[in-house]
Amino acid sequence: MRLKRWLIACCVLALAACGGATAPAPTGPVTVRLPVAYIAHVQFAPFYVAVERGYFARENIAIEFDYKFETDGVKLVAANALPFALASGEQVVLARAQGLPVTYVLQWYCTYPIAVFAPTSLGLRSAADLKGKRVGLPGLFGATYVGWRAWLAQEGVRESDVRQEVIGFTQREAVQQGRVDAAVGYANNEPVALAASGFPVDVIVLGERVPLVGNGLITNETVLRDNPALVRGMTRAILAGVRDSLADPDAAMRIAARHVEGLSADDPVQRKVLQASLALMQAPGCPGPTSPAHWASTQAALIEMGQLDRALDPTTFYSNDYLP
Repeated sequence: MRLKRWLIACCVLALAACGGATAPAPTGPVTVRLPVAYIAHVQFAPFYVAVERGYFARENIAIEFDYKFETDGVKLVAANALPFALASGEQVVLARAQGLPVTYVLQWYCTYPIAVFAPTSLGLRSAADLKGKRVGLPGLFGATYVGWRAWLAQEGVRESDVRQEVIGFTQREAVQQGRVDAAVGYANNEPVALAASGFPVDVIVLGERVPLVGNGLITNETVLRDNPALVRGMTRAILAGVRDSLADPDAAMRIAARHVEGLSADDPVQRKVLQASLALMQAPGCPGPTSPAHWASTQAALIEMGQLDRALDPTTFYSNDYLP
């Protein structure tokens, strides 16, 4: 009898051990540190909405926003130090030209967001109107410079025809104070703030004139190969946040105010900035996919500027395969 009880006990322990070995270990959400290339800002409302409404959590993702310069995010993703970053299209082309394995997987701004703006007294209608004028740029680099140069080339105006001035990120003040005749900045930022403050400006959104790839989500080839489900989860969550923000901008504004220090949900200027940002996210078939034609145009602009010495296959820059 004692032997029988001992055998039964051994069997129970063995079954328990086997069950423990095969049961899946509990796992928590994957933490994703996401560089967004700026400061906490109302333009990122769709991401804040996706966080607060649980769209990232539903994909088992915990987002940590990392506010840094765009090129830093690209380098970290290329080195696989981070899985994702937000970046504009030309940064991807430049990275691929250096052999860096970054891939663009979701377009967030459907229109290239760079604009040239000037007081209405200038009568800005085309690049020719800026010949001999002082035009302020943050620097001779990045999306503002690429959009500016691509527009000049398309309209047949040489860079030397314009008096370019590097003014840092002071475009709004420089135009308002008359230190420059016009400036280049983000269409959903400086010109919106100027107009809302009672300083009327004419604005040319360069993405409406030149087909360039706007800001979006990038990853690297290692993540695409080893964790495609994570990439799909990121795109689903981001697009859900964009969808909700477009459907209810008031709610998006309230949520953004909880994530941006000093932002009031009733701020009339920042509400207009949000509206301008959401406008950049609307186009037929967008947000989400990109096309070879827009990538080819972006690459051509970089070649014309001398930042690239040869053309690459545009289909290597992006993938639409990870979208919902």
